[in-house]
Amino acid sequence: MFLSTFEKQLDSKRRLVVPQEFRAAVSGPFDGIFCFPSIEADCLEAGGKALFDRYQAVIDELPFGDPVRSALETSVLGGMARLSFDTAGRITLPDVLCDMFGLTDEVTIVGLGERFQIWSRDAFQAHRATQRELARDGLAALRAQQRAARLGGVA
Repeated sequence: MFLSTFEKQLDSKRRLVVPQEFRAAVSGPFDGIFCFPSIEADCLEAGGKALFDRYQAVIDELPFGDPVRSALETSVLGGMARLSFDTAGRITLPDVLCDMFGLTDEVTIVGLGERFQIWSRDAFQAHRATQRELARDGLAALRAQQRAARLGGVA
């Protein structure tokens, strides 16, 4: 499981040290990660074989030729890079993926359970503020629904 947030440096060759905890979470026959442009945010999404398998299962549920299936195949499979760890635990991010999201020297790696995201530091600061507000509003709405349910639908 990928947990926590880390601020890291990209070197001039676009190498990034993946946190040790994250490397341990993806250990297996392939010593690395799968990385692709996130569908939900302006960042990179990454994870191990389990994440790849999950996306493949979602794609496989859709019939061949379905426009959503094609969009997922193009976005996820077509944009995916398989990145191996070097002896220092680094991956080298492809130029095209870095350019897509303005990943230069300072990045933020955010654990999201079965996956993690790689953001430019500034973009993540703005995203985190928006997400915190959304989480507060969503939690307040959920609590209101729970209270209403306990009171038999009386608000």
